[in-house]
Order: sequence, then C-alpha cells, then structure tokens
Amino acid sequence: MRASINRPKMSPIPLLFAVSATLFRALITVESCHPADREALLHFKSRITSDPSNLLRLWTPSSDCCASWAGVTCDPSSGRVVNVSRPGLTSGDDGFPVDTYMSGSLSPYLGNLTSLQLLDLSNLKDLQGPIPPELGRLSRLIHLFLDSNKLAGPIPGTFQYLRRLNKLYLSDNRVSGSVPPAVFGSLRSLVELGLSGNRLSGKIPSSIGKLGMLIKLDLHQNRFSGGIPSEIGNLRNLKYLDMSENQLTGRIPYSIGELSSLVLFYLNSNKIHGSIPSSISGLGSLVFCRLSENKLTGRIPASIGNLTKIQRLILENNMLGGNLPYTIGHLTTLTDIFFSSNRFVGRIPSSFGNLQSLQSLDLSRNHISGPIPTELSKLKNLQSLDLSGNPLRLVTIPRWFQEMRLFSLLLAKTGIEGPLPRWLSSSSLSTLDLSSNALTGKLPRWVGNMSNLSFLNLSNNGFHSPIPSEFKNLTLLMDLDLHSNRFTSRLNSVFLKRVQNPLGHFNSINLSNNMFRGPIDENVGDMEAMTSITSLILSDNVLGGSIPKSLGKLSQIMTLELVNDGISGKIPVELGNATALSTLRLSRNKLRGGIPKEVLNLKGLQEFDVSDNLLGGRIPPHKANIPASAFSGNPGLCGAPLPPCNHQ
Repeated sequence: MRASINRPKMSPIPLLFAVSATLFRALITVESCHPADREALLHFKSRITSDPSNLLRLWTPSSDCCASWAGVTCDPSSGRVVNVSRPGLTSGDDGFPVDTYMSGSLSPYLGNLTSLQLLDLSNLKDLQGPIPPELGRLSRLIHLFLDSNKLAGPIPGTFQYLRRLNKLYLSDNRVSGSVPPAVFGSLRSLVELGLSGNRLSGKIPSSIGKLGMLIKLDLHQNRFSGGIPSEIGNLRNLKYLDMSENQLTGRIPYSIGELSSLVLFYLNSNKIHGSIPSSISGLGSLVFCRLSENKLTGRIPASIGNLTKIQRLILENNMLGGNLPYTIGHLTTLTDIFFSSNRFVGRIPSSFGNLQSLQSLDLSRNHISGPIPTELSKLKNLQSLDLSGNPLRLVTIPRWFQEMRLFSLLLAKTGIEGPLPRWLSSSSLSTLDLSSNALTGKLPRWVGNMSNLSFLNLSNNGFHSPIPSEFKNLTLLMDLDLHSNRFTSRLNSVFLKRVQNPLGHFNSINLSNNMFRGPIDENVGDMEAMTSITSLILSDNVLGGSIPKSLGKLSQIMTLELVNDGISGKIPVELGNATALSTLRLSRNKLRGGIPKEVLNLKGLQEFDVSDNLLGGRIPPHKANIPASAFSGNPGLCGAPLPPCNHQ
C-alpha cells in the first residue's frame, strides 16, 4: 500500500498578498527606468548645447525614461531602453510639420545602452564632433541612423562588433579617413549601408564582398580612390549601387555581371577607364544606369541589348566610340538615352524606331552622320531630341519631325541651310535650338504662332531682318539668344513682348553682334517682360544714346553687357541699386564722367570692365579684385589699380 503525501492547504488571504506582491514587483520593473540607461540618456542630453524645439524637454532626472521621455522606448519585460529616436520633424502649434535641429555632440555614454536595438539621431543637422567608439558596445543594435548631421572624424573600428546591424546610415556628415576593412568584413547581417556625402578616402576594401546580405550600397560623393574591387560581384542580393562622385580609377570589373538583382547602378563622375564589359548583359534587373563623366573608351557591347528592363541609360561625357549597337533597339522599356559628348560614328540605327517608350534622346556632340532614319517618326512618346554638334549635313529639317510632337528640338551645328521651315509654326515646341547653322532670310511672321516657346536660340546664323511685330505673341518665352546674325530694328520689339503671368518673364536675352538700333528705352527696367531678367547682353550693336537709369530696378539681373554700342553719357548711379549684379561690361563706348562708387562697390561684383571710354576722375575705393586693364583706355582715370592721381 502506497503512502500518500498530502500538501498543506494555503489560506486564500496570504495567497492574495503573494500574487499582489508579484504583480507589484513586475509593475515596478516595467515602469522604472534602468539607472544605467537613465544616466546614459541624461549624459547625452548634457552634451546637447541647443534644442530650440524642446525635443528633450521631458528628459528630466525625476521622470521615468520608459514612461514619459519622448523618443525613448523600453522593453516591457526588462525595462531596458531598446529604441532612441529623434525625428527631424515635429508638429507646430498650427498642426503643420516644423523642421527641427539640435546642436551638440554625441555622448560616449550612449554605449551603455546595452539593450539598444534602434538609435536614430538622423536629420538633427547640427550634431558635431566624432562618432564615439563606445557605440561599438551596442551588440544588440539593429538600426543605426546618424545621417544628415555634421559629425566628423573616422568611422570607429569598433563598429565591427555590431554584428546584428541591419541598417547603417552615416550619410551627409563630415566623416573622413578610410573605411576599416574589418568593419566591412564583420557586418554580415547588413542589408543597407549609406555612407554618401562625406569625406571618406582611400580604397574601397575588398572585404566589402563579405556583405552578402546587402541590398543597398550608397558610397556616392566621397573621395574614394583606387579601383572597384572585383569582390563586388559577390553581392548577389544587391539592388542599389551608387559609387558616383568619387575619384575611382581602373576598370569596371567583369564580375559586375553577377549582380543579377541590381536595379540601380550609378558610377558617374569618377575616373573609370577602359571599356564597358560585355558581362553587363548579366544585369537583367537593371532599370537605371549612369556611367557618365568618366574616361570610358571602346564600343558599347552588343550584349547591352539584354537589359530588358532598362529605362534610363546615361553614358554621356566619356570617350566611347564606334557605331551605336543595333541591339539598343531591343530595349523597348527605355525612356531616356543620354549619349552626348562621346566619339560615336556612323548612322543612328533604324532599330531606334522600336523604342516606343522613349521620351528623351540625346546624341549631341558626337561624330554621327546622316541621314536620320525615318523610323524615328514612330517615336510618338519622344519629347526631347538633341542631335546638336554632329556632322549630319541635314540641309533642311526633315518634315516628318512634326509627326513626333516634340517639346524640345536641338539641332545646333548640324548643317541646316536656308529659311526656317514653315511646319514649325504649327509645332508644340517649347525649346528650339538651331544655332550655329547656315539659316538665312527673314525671321518669319508666323514665329508668333509658336506660342509654347520658352527657349529660342537662333544665334550664329545669317538672319537679316527686323523682329516682326508678331514676336510679342510669344507670351511664354523666357530665354532668347539671337546673337551673331544681322537682325535690325529697335530693341523694344523684343522688350515689349507680352507675358502670361506668372510665366513669360525674360530670364536671359542675348542680342549681341547684330545691327539693332537704339537708343535703349529709358523705361526698359519697368517693362513687364523684363522685371525678372538675370542676363542682358546687347554688345556690338548700333545703339547710341545713354544707359537707362531704370536698369537699376532690375533686382535680379546678374549680367549686363553693353560693349561697343556707341553709348555716351554717364554711368548712372542708379545701377548701384541692381544689387544682384556680378558682371558689368561697358567697355569700348563713349562714356564720360566718373565711376559711381555705388556701382563699383556692389557686394557681388566679380567682373567689371569700363576700358576704352572717356571716363575721368579718381577710381572709387573698392573691395572687388578688378585688374588695371578693366580701367585702361580712359586717359582721365586715376587711382588704384591705375597710377595715383595728381593732387594738383
């Protein structure tokens, strides 16, 4: 017979007290702030010298960091701080977001937050000083965001111990030095790495190839040098790769073709040489590719035709040559091609007519010859076509161009001759550049029908006519360049152009080297189309008259050139009211009197030239660095930088 053991029965009252005590202790644990965490966060606050938005106003020693401190989150079971986040925006009294900032430095005590998983101090704009090496003790950290501040110094080598780190952003700071190879070699869990907009230098460590989980790698706008490590091909999960705006040399590694998941590839503004590897065909997911502003040579490989998802292909400003591959016509997802300033030869492949999604085609400044394939007329979505600076020998603009419904047409220096084609009058063009051709005849009256024009450049041609009165109907025109023709008539035919508020106010006008007659209207500064102008160049005409005082009312004008215009009278003191002026050229005229000190002491004045006039008197003292040649040819002028004045 088995003996039974009876457990003593517990009274219900002591049991109630026991349960209550347990719950009370748990409540205390959850609500109270761990002393080490409180000390660390208060020390961080003590290093903040300015907090104008009062982001840390609730961080006081007498309050509970887990319960009431903004931006702090604790683990409910342990009471330890797991998240510290200070967003760069807060809500104002009116409910609208207000941009905020903090000044100060990072406390090394942050390294004592040993349970921390998220540290987000991004976009506070004015955090300065070094990144504390003590942050390497945050072994549980998953996300570290310190971007958009003014942090300086190196990346701490202790970051190699942040082995759980998933996202690391130090972008847009002043971080310098080289990247410790051990950091790249250890952060095997890293998915996103942002180091852009800093002063990092040295080589990109080959250990970067160990970051096999990486999806996003942004190193742009630093000072990295040396070659791209071939180990980059190990990053098979990579979707975003930006190494642009550095000082990288060497070739694009053949292993780049292993990045089959890559969506964005930016390598522009470096010193990369050699050819584009044929392995680029392996980038089957690529959508955006920018390899511009390098020293790439050779032909574009035919294998580029395998990039079946590509939308933007930017290869401009290199030394690429040979014929354009026919296989580009297979890339029917392309929306933008920018191949300008290379050495391409031959004709445009007729297969380009297959690019039904194409919106921009820029083949300017190459050695491409004509004729232009009529297949391009099928590009119904094409908005911008730039073939400038190619020996196309067009003679005339093909009439079938009007079938493309372009907004921007640039055919400068392409061998066009004769008058403007009449079909332009019914086009929807906003930008038209036919400069440096052999166009002749009159500017037709129907130009007034091109009511969408905002930019017109007919410079360096042989036009010889007045500006027709219909020109005033170009109510959206903002930039006009007619220099180096034989246009006649008064300037008011341009200045009195109508506007379509708020559009159509001139930004720039260049009418130099023509036969326009003056004088310049005294009220030019009050004319509606002129109120926003930043550049006005009227040199080498037969204007005569004087400089209008009302030019001083042009508050945004930065460049004013009236060289060799037969202008007489004085330099008006009112020009000193045009406070944005940085370039003022009035040489080779008949100007008399002195130089107003208000003009010579314009705050932003960088270029000033009144040489070869009839000016006299002492040159006013001035801060701008103006050479003596800018005052020469005025026998009556004296004083620095010319010889001193004769006091008698």
